[in-house]
Amino acid sequence: MAEEMERDERVILLGEDIAEYGGAFKITAGFAEQFGSERVRNTPIAEGGFTGVAIGAALTGLRPVVEIMFMDFITLALAQLSNHAAKFHYQYGEQAKVPLVVRTPAGAGRSYGPTHSQSLERYLVATPGLVVAAPATPYDAKGMLKSAIRSDDPVIFVESKVLYGRQGEVPEEDYTVPLGQAKVVREGEDFTIVAYSRMTEEALRAAEWLAKQKVSCEVIDLRTLSPMDTETVAQSVQKTGRVVVAEEGSLTGGIGAEVVAGIMDKCFDYLHTPPQRVAAADVPVPASQVLEQAVIPSASDIVRACTDLIERYGPS
Repeated sequence: MAEEMERDERVILLGEDIAEYGGAFKITAGFAEQFGSERVRNTPIAEGGFTGVAIGAALTGLRPVVEIMFMDFITLALAQLSNHAAKFHYQYGEQAKVPLVVRTPAGAGRSYGPTHSQSLERYLVATPGLVVAAPATPYDAKGMLKSAIRSDDPVIFVESKVLYGRQGEVPEEDYTVPLGQAKVVREGEDFTIVAYSRMTEEALRAAEWLAKQKVSCEVIDLRTLSPMDTETVAQSVQKTGRVVVAEEGSLTGGIGAEVVAGIMDKCFDYLHTPPQRVAAADVPVPASQVLEQAVIPSASDIVRACTDLIERYGPS
């Protein structure tokens, strides 16, 4: 964000406690001092209000980056996002563009309880006109965020709270990662595991364990949920014939259901077994650490889904 603010003076930041305090997760620490109060603005506790302000700013030439402190609170801005940001370009053509980014920490794993631990990306993917991105690595987080800020479309940028502490190789020079392109992060022959955000880590852990059992897994990181790169997924499934889809959100109506529907459209004749979904239980996320871990999915759940298919349908 700092690099993009230096590159383009139209980039501004809005959100609760993002200025002097630096944000709930300290993502914007030092930004107010570096860029000034005109470009780094604290907002009232009113997500619908300041998201609407940001949409207006985008329509009039600025490139706002909004922070929704927890993804759970994005529900308060859904009217602005789904009825306005997502539709103005469609309604007004070249007269109106909405170059808006909404960053939001999502997911469980920190025992924050049912109203601060949700993964609600499925609400946003269901709205045509919104781009929804969910990176899994430091490299992709930087490159995809730069692409989002430079995009003329409204982008919801989903950031896993658990991944904030991750370290990895990130070039100092300017680069971007295109939105809408999935990535094969591990090659394999026996299974395709489709994941995104924090579940990509869990998928890779599962693949490592299964490799020790002589089961070769290909891991696909979706990276962008809308528009979704179904071609990369289909190519992998057509090769392996078996697929498990993993997400941190709850099972019913989730991203995994959409991925599986696309697989059935494109790959039905190639499948050796039914697709399997791994997701959180359909309950509110508990505050208790023990109960939270019982509800949210992990590498062991992905391993279990793969081994269950092997037991039911055979190894090949």
